[in-house]
Amino acid sequence: MNKLVVKERIARVAMYLSIAAVILLVGSIIWTVFKRGARSLTWEMVSSLPGGGFYIGKSGGFLNAIVGSLYIVLSSTAIGLIISIPVVFFLNVYLKSKSRLAYVARLAFDVLFGIPSIVYGAFAFTLMIYFGLRTSLLGGILVETLLIIPILIRSMDEVAKNFPRDLLEASFSLGATRWETMGVVMRQIAPGIATATLLSVGRSIGDAAGVMFTAGFSDTIPTSLSQQTATLPLSIFFQLSAPQAEVQNRAYAAAVVLTIIVLVISLLGRFITNRFSKHKLR
Repeated sequence: MNKLVVKERIARVAMYLSIAAVILLVGSIIWTVFKRGARSLTWEMVSSLPGGGFYIGKSGGFLNAIVGSLYIVLSSTAIGLIISIPVVFFLNVYLKSKSRLAYVARLAFDVLFGIPSIVYGAFAFTLMIYFGLRTSLLGGILVETLLIIPILIRSMDEVAKNFPRDLLEASFSLGATRWETMGVVMRQIAPGIATATLLSVGRSIGDAAGVMFTAGFSDTIPTSLSQQTATLPLSIFFQLSAPQAEVQNRAYAAAVVLTIIVLVISLLGRFITNRFSKHKLR
């Protein structure tokens, strides 16, 4: 048998095995979470605040953690996009493709991309102490914004680097300014922006280490940026640490809610990506 055919079949088998392993891993995680959490999940848990003794098995819910997570994730993502999109345009529209500044900037963002979230939490906590801030919703938004900015920039930058340079030059040749050309670029990299946002939201909403230092924890829903707030990952962590089996099952119920939120965001991101891909030049 031809060696090339044998290599191709080996590569195909390895590919199928890799896909099967990923599907099995994801499926086992989702199955475990839903098996233990779905039977404990009730409407009271997602619609009420923790009562007295909630973390030792008494009545109440974790609505405070759901709202707190959404506050932090949505706010940090919005701020991150406001900061990241101009940076991506600067790297790909204003600077030349072989610019040394662009190379150094991308290298720096690659390093920041790989830093663990607990390091961002410690850094943000140090800043908060320096400026006299207490653990609060603002602190949680700050650390998550720092965490997702490198993700947003590098993810969008990889898409923007593949932007058709001929289209860019055509825009300039028609007399468009760089600012007006950004609209053309935005339309082409919109799927990349949606994907980058999805990645950042997925990492931000599941972060526990960073917000533990900066957001604190509270059994109430914050009404101002200066108040502490709970998040779903911390709620899961605290409940899993309890010795009571009932409380641990509630942690899996919170994990079910967190998984559903991530799945909804993923489906929404996929819909937005497919919608804007129709306008992308191939």
